[in-house]
Amino acid sequence: MLNFKKNEEAVSPVIGTILMVAITVILAAVIAAFVFGMSGNMGTTKTVAATAQQQGADQIIITYQGGADAASVQWLNVTAPNGTGYWTHKDETKFVLTDTNEATKNLSVGAALVLNNADDDWSGRDHVVVTAHFTDGADQVILDTYV
Repeated sequence: MLNFKKNEEAVSPVIGTILMVAITVILAAVIAAFVFGMSGNMGTTKTVAATAQQQGADQIIITYQGGADAASVQWLNVTAPNGTGYWTHKDETKFVLTDTNEATKNLSVGAALVLNNADDDWSGRDHVVVTAHFTDGADQVILDTYV
């Protein structure tokens, strides 16, 4: 018969407990650093809105609806269905869209911004994106729709 010796050499229960506590503390610190580090990069969402509607095959009307953060909107950037970018600009008493970025403050709620197009047919599902630029330097998409 073969005799096998039992190996009774092992880490004592005290050292095992200390190692388990150390691993738990390190793991908790790593997870906390990851979670709290991620939340530092998130900004606050602003509350403003715009709507868009099709007017015939060559015109889209975007209406600025305002919202709780309307006072901090400096200008709107509108991307037309063909990819052209337009910015709000105050022309005498009304707001219009221009193809140059001219920052306009105090955009009025209810302002109708008209996209005119004589070259392409916009009678299908056309993609329109409106981005608001705020006084704190943040940009936020306030409308992303098909009309």
